[in-house]
Parts: sequence; structure tokens; C-alpha cells
Amino acid sequence: MLRTSDRAAAVTTSVERPRTAASLTIIEPTRGIASLQLRALWEYRELLGFLAWRDIKVRYKQTALGIAWIALQPLLSTVVFTLVFGVLLEVPTNGAPYALFSLAALVPWHYFAGSLSRVGTGLVSSSNLITKVYFPRLVIPLSGVLSTLVDFAVGFAVLLILVFVYRVPLTPNVLWLPLFLLLAIVAALGFGLWLAALNVKYRDVNYLIPFLLQLWMYATPVVYGATLIPEEMRWLMALNPMTAVVEGFRWCLLSGTMLVAPSSAPLVLLSAGISLTVLVTGIVFFRNTEKTFADLV
Repeated sequence: MLRTSDRAAAVTTSVERPRTAASLTIIEPTRGIASLQLRALWEYRELLGFLAWRDIKVRYKQTALGIAWIALQPLLSTVVFTLVFGVLLEVPTNGAPYALFSLAALVPWHYFAGSLSRVGTGLVSSSNLITKVYFPRLVIPLSGVLSTLVDFAVGFAVLLILVFVYRVPLTPNVLWLPLFLLLAIVAALGFGLWLAALNVKYRDVNYLIPFLLQLWMYATPVVYGATLIPEEMRWLMALNPMTAVVEGFRWCLLSGTMLVAPSSAPLVLLSAGISLTVLVTGIVFFRNTEKTFADLV
């Protein structure tokens, strides 16, 4: 049997025994621009798909018309714009029917506006998830961009129906559409990452986004054509990436002499360069502030 002093020594020894490093799991925030954690994003692809699907269901849950709202939003806007700008103000459209002229711009614009809004507010609306579970935070902005592609697909189907109704022939220009859609995705994600990171610290961004999108739409040739702008001033419009997107859709579907005619390729490249720059800097800013999200959100 152990004496009292021996038992006390044994207890003291067991208490003071250091824990091995293998029993600890340390999660640290990423720092700087070292890695985008693309492998981690791939490992959490199921979560990305779940969040995108959840966003779609929440938007149209308990609505009388359901997913039909996706088609009604651009159609109702087209009707209003056609009456005001097409009939009353007679905005020139280079020979294209104004309804088709405006819808060809509204479909990519609605995708951009919806994606930017969801990316910009996604972190705050997912605060319960961020504070309880670890996962790459870029999953939330990416889910906002992906979920809005469903809205774009429905709106684009309506646009194609209108193209056939007006008997506008499709040309090989239509093959460029995926590139202009990609430009809209890059622009929405890039600007959205800046707004999302800022929104965690400054909730004023929630109120800024709708006002910003309203001004942005009228700064983009959605209800009018870029050909109304003098040619020597069009480089200013190219500073807005969505100008190239909406005019690109018109050029692909309507074969008009729009801003993105082959002679205007440098302007499109300028818009693409700005979008990529905003995306890269947005990712850097997002990653540098990511470590504070759980504390501030």
C-alpha cells in the first residue's frame, strides 16, 4: 500500500502531466494573401450547394406566384420602360424593337444587381452560422452569386422567347454570351466582396446597397443605348463594367452596332480589366478582414 506522502506525490504527478500536442486542434485565421484555400472551398462544395439552394427556396417560399416572380420582374420592368422610354421619349434603338432592346439589358442587369445585393449582405444574414461553425468564409459570397444564376436562366429563357417572337435571327455573335455573363459574375463578386467585408463592421452598407444599385442602373445604358454617348466620351462609360455587359448582350442577340462592336474591343478590355482588379483587391480585403468576422458579425 502507498503511504499518504506517496499517494499525494502520485496525484500531483498525474495533475501536472502535460497534454500532448496531438490532443489539440488549433484553428487560426488566415493572414495576408498567402492562399485562397481553393482546396478547402472544394472540400466544402456540399455546403456551398446547400447555401445556394437555401437562398433560392427562402426567396420564393410562401409566395403565391413562386418562381414565376423570376420571369415577372424583368417583364414588368420591360413594360414600364417600353411605355416611358420607347413610346413617349422614343429612345433610339438602332432599329431593334424597344421591348427586346430593354429586356436584353435588363436580364444581365437583374442578375448583377441581385448577386451584388446577396453577396454584400450575405455575411450579416448568416451571422448564426459564422459564429458557430468553421468553414471558408468565401463560401457565403460564392453561394450568393451561384443562386442568382437560376434567376438569370429563367430570365434568359424569356428573352430568347421574345427574340423568336420578334423573329430576330441569331448570329454567331451569340457564342460570345458566356464571356459577357462571366464578366457580370466577376464584377458582382468583386464589388460584392468589398461591400460584404465592410458591411460586417459598418451596417450602413445595408442601406447603401439599394441606393447604389439605383444610381448604378441609370449610369449603365439599360434604358438607353451607349450610342447616344459621343464616341470620344465612351471610354468614360467603359469604366463601368456593366456597360460592356449590357451592350455585349445586345450585340450578341440583336446584332446591332453597339458599344462592343469589334472596333470597341479596347473598351471591353478596359471594363474586363477593371472587373478583374476589383475582384482581386476584393478577395485580398475580404481575406485580411476575415479573422474579425466572428467577433463583429
